[in-house]
Amino acid sequence: MSNTISSDRVFHNGHSRVASTPQAMPVAIELLRDHLSVPLLCDALDIAGFRNQSPRLPLLPLTTGGKLLIGRAKTTLWADMAHEDPNPYELELAAIDSCDRDGVIVCAAGGSMRSGIWGELLSGAAINRGCAGVVVDGAIRDLSRIKSMGFPVFARGTSPYDSRNRQRVIDYDVPVELDGVRIEPGDIIAADEDGVVVVPQKIEAAIMQAAWDKAHAESEVREAVRGGMSATEAFNRFGVL
Repeated sequence: MSNTISSDRVFHNGHSRVASTPQAMPVAIELLRDHLSVPLLCDALDIAGFRNQSPRLPLLPLTTGGKLLIGRAKTTLWADMAHEDPNPYELELAAIDSCDRDGVIVCAAGGSMRSGIWGELLSGAAINRGCAGVVVDGAIRDLSRIKSMGFPVFARGTSPYDSRNRQRVIDYDVPVELDGVRIEPGDIIAADEDGVVVVPQKIEAAIMQAAWDKAHAESEVREAVRGGMSATEAFNRFGVL
């Protein structure tokens, strides 16, 4: 993941948006992907008093499994439409072309299944930018082709329809919400088979470190239980479950 976060205001077509430069992570991104999980991050957030950071939505891993998807949120805000778009795809392409390496594109479409707003060609462009994956609160298409590319996509499901004149990006690099969970541009977002979680930038270093520490504590519990220790004794000794 990129390093250091500061937020500056930039303007696109007269609209103010946040431009984030990355902030140092306490653990390398590759190690986070290998050792952390959404439940571990949720546990760390719970302890810190942030108990509603995981959208209760059916955002499923449609193209890959196993390794955690984690990176900085590149937000896009979508709306349904029923008229001819004078500038089709304009803002979604601009968003992808400005995605930083290890960014996770977030498509906040309100759960609309009106069309497949993400597909093979957008995946290819995102891969070229070094994007880590995409979280779509809506539908995607070209599923088999994206699977063959190995690009991580989390979404509600699929639709064969093109987004043109059905849905469009109305803004990007702006705060969005998934099930009431606020996502600021540059926040850490993670997804796996258990769900999605958002870690606000202001607490990310402490949360990542706490999740990392709990992952290693759970490894000790796992080995102790394998060695015959009871669940109660393991919890009393290690304090994690």
